[in-house]
Amino acid sequence: MPTLADLSLPTGIRSRHLEIATGLNMHVLEAGAPRAPLVLLLHGFPELAYSWRKVMKPLADAGFYVVAPDQRGYGRTTGWDDRYDGDLASFTLQRIATDALALIRALGATSVHAVVGHDFGSPAAAWCGLTRPDVFRACVLMSAPFRGGPALGSSRQSQPQVIHDLAELDRPRKHYVWYYSTREADNQMRNCPQGIRNFLRAYFHVKSGDAPGETPFPLQAMSAVELAKLPTYYVMDRDVDMAATVAPFMPSREQIESCQWMTDADLDFYAYEYLRTGFQGGLNWYRCRTTPGIETDLELFDGRKLEVPTMFIGGERDWGIHQTAGALKGMENDCPQYRGTVLIPGAGHWVQQEAPEQVLTHLVRFLSSLKS
Repeated sequence: MPTLADLSLPTGIRSRHLEIATGLNMHVLEAGAPRAPLVLLLHGFPELAYSWRKVMKPLADAGFYVVAPDQRGYGRTTGWDDRYDGDLASFTLQRIATDALALIRALGATSVHAVVGHDFGSPAAAWCGLTRPDVFRACVLMSAPFRGGPALGSSRQSQPQVIHDLAELDRPRKHYVWYYSTREADNQMRNCPQGIRNFLRAYFHVKSGDAPGETPFPLQAMSAVELAKLPTYYVMDRDVDMAATVAPFMPSREQIESCQWMTDADLDFYAYEYLRTGFQGGLNWYRCRTTPGIETDLELFDGRKLEVPTMFIGGERDWGIHQTAGALKGMENDCPQYRGTVLIPGAGHWVQQEAPEQVLTHLVRFLSSLKS
């Protein structure tokens, strides 16, 4: 296994492992002095702690102790169940938030100045602040708006009607979350015809601000007709897997050479890690959203507001911020201490990698405004 040092991480970013109380040997990247206010960075899919490499040292230079873990199911963290038929309940949002709490304790801290989450790391960060506001004292949510806890009774229900309706459209479709929940998804991406490296290059490209396409807009409802307006990497053709979905969007050699936010060396590391571990750990997070009865405990928080200071950062060209109708606008009501929405011009879904300087400006301003 290549060391992270081989990747020429920015000076000042350190790598180590910590045994945490939830049974994981958690790999973390860290920057800054441990006595400084702690900022916890939670990645999404298909990402890693490495996804925060461009913002960690500047945040440390601004006076914070910055820690980014490979979360349960990802990268160099071990101790999680990698089987499709394994312990799915260990991947619920409640368990992911408990991992974050256990990591804080292993670091010798009692609270964090703020928890920052991107993509699926965003609901994980929100769940931290929702359930333990005494520990996670502020939230920055990126690319995926806060949607609240599941409604009472909803976690026991089978597939929603809208998923059936998508399959009945004239152009039959399927939602990517339900595709990610299938037994076949891991193998179809890990062992795809174009190879895992080209799959990831196309996947990162098509969801970035580099890809041509329409300007994203809010959906009017969570109906099949409205969802079908989303790009195919969110609402897929029914009989096409994700690797085949993104294959036509493989960037040209000229586009790849000009891409500064995802260099060939960066991509090599992602490809190596996912070829080594597979995608199933991350996919299990999605399965918890689609498997009846797995997340019933979360219903206790139905209607609970996210009461800690919260802000949202996304890319202006990211369809993901609109994939749940009303969620982005709803944060103004669901977060009593909402500090606003920032959409970075020209950036797509991978906003902290695509536009780290702009993201840092808003992060530091928010973090500096909080009481110690």
